[in-house]
Amino acid sequence: MDATTSGTPIIQYHSIPDQPIPALVTSPILSFQRQQRHCFGDENPGEFPLSANPSIVLHVFTSCNLDPQDLAKLEASALFPSILATCSFFRQPAHFAPDPTLSLSELAALDMCEKRAIFKPMTVEERMHLKQKCEGSWKLVLRFLLVGEACSRREKSQALAGPGHSVAVTSKGVVYSFGSNKSGQLGQGNTEEGWHPRQVRSLQGIRVIQATVGAGRTMLISDAGHVYAFGKDSFGEVEYGVQGGSKLVTTPQLVESLRDIFVVQAAIGNFFTAVLSREGRVYTFSWGNESKLGHQTQPNDLEPHPLLGALENIPVVQIAAGYCYLLALACQPSGMSVYSVGCGLGGKLGHGAKTDEKYPRLIEQFKTLNLEPTMVAAGAWHAAVVGKDGRVCTWGWGRYGCLGHGNEDCVSVPKVVEALSDVKAVHVATGDYTTFVVSDNGNVYSFGCGESSSLGHKTADADGQGNRHANVLRPEIVTSLRKVNERVVQISLTNSIYWNAHTFALTESGKLYAFGAGDKGQLGVELVSNRTERANPECVDIDLS
Repeated sequence: MDATTSGTPIIQYHSIPDQPIPALVTSPILSFQRQQRHCFGDENPGEFPLSANPSIVLHVFTSCNLDPQDLAKLEASALFPSILATCSFFRQPAHFAPDPTLSLSELAALDMCEKRAIFKPMTVEERMHLKQKCEGSWKLVLRFLLVGEACSRREKSQALAGPGHSVAVTSKGVVYSFGSNKSGQLGQGNTEEGWHPRQVRSLQGIRVIQATVGAGRTMLISDAGHVYAFGKDSFGEVEYGVQGGSKLVTTPQLVESLRDIFVVQAAIGNFFTAVLSREGRVYTFSWGNESKLGHQTQPNDLEPHPLLGALENIPVVQIAAGYCYLLALACQPSGMSVYSVGCGLGGKLGHGAKTDEKYPRLIEQFKTLNLEPTMVAAGAWHAAVVGKDGRVCTWGWGRYGCLGHGNEDCVSVPKVVEALSDVKAVHVATGDYTTFVVSDNGNVYSFGCGESSSLGHKTADADGQGNRHANVLRPEIVTSLRKVNERVVQISLTNSIYWNAHTFALTESGKLYAFGAGDKGQLGVELVSNRTERANPECVDIDLS
């Protein structure tokens, strides 16, 4: 029966009416007698050529959320004639709006891009500019968007263990803060310490998709690309000799100088702040004296300066700030790569030397290791990367065993953590000489400095007593987190040499577990009996789902 005459509406995909499918079945035939199908079909009865209705193929691609690499493989040439025919079908123009010259896989990638929150509000000109930066491919644009979302948990719940204070963001974009508040970094309109999570109510009506914390400072990113900051408004007071001269901002204030830049991520170092635009451009504030970041600024400079050099025309998907250096995960046609800039002491820039870099420089070692980075983490003095194959690399200062190589040596190029060779990592977090790794099966490993009980271990001494402050030179499973009986999806560590560290573990269901230093309320609870830290993870009274 014809769909029109039966009253059944015709389904349309990509605003193109379905093309009528030719009647191919001329005589009954048993299914087991049919030959293998391919996209063009053949002359045998019962065959269904995909080319008869490409809009259905497009719908399947889009609804299944295929990986950009899978879409690319459909267009790749092959040695076998039958596969080559299939590939040519997916390479040829689909003759669909909005661009009849695009192939089905390109159209599918564009459709999936349009589902992403930061892509939706972009103008046609902005979209085309982003496509141009991604080598003219919507598949690369899609990869750029997806990797960025995964690295920063954009639009998902997240928790930040800052230097003495904590910030948590729900999946709906509501912000809570607690802990030290001497500089107004909790955003509650005062400088009183917060011993329990409290909602930042001045942000009502604003959906926050990403947050970052630093010493006495907090920055929030809204779904509209606006940046809100509170706490201290300058950096590096000790270095610049202006201690106590900072202006305090106790409620979230819009950063006016970034109003014309759609920001999707921010990272705070000790002497600088970096932000990442929707198009993948990196901007920095402060620490430009002596051209340390490729430009001249003042210590309290509030104007963003684009990061010059190699990354000017390469889109960046994630940034990570250490004490005095910056890492950038860049998206290129050949795959993901890492660039570093700033102070090179300890070899933490990853170039095989300990010299500074004024401009971003590609870390070449990943090519040697045949490892494609998917996530970067910048500790105060060391760095880490998770590869697409699940391997973990660390480099920089090895003090307290924070690199996981079984010693405290410095390593000036990325080195695979061999103790994790049987582990497929999906997440890594770094702090002040500490490192955490989350595996695909939910196990959490930690190593490095054991001060403040922030590693979550209780190692046995010779006398049988637990020593929760022991340093760990190689990755060990955090057995205390196994007891929560939930998959951990994010770890956050205090990344400051001036504060006792605490650690957050966020689970898949939105529960937040905290351990480590808690003397300022940064664990979300007031500790009893004058205790200043807690070794065992306990659930914070807050729902981040």
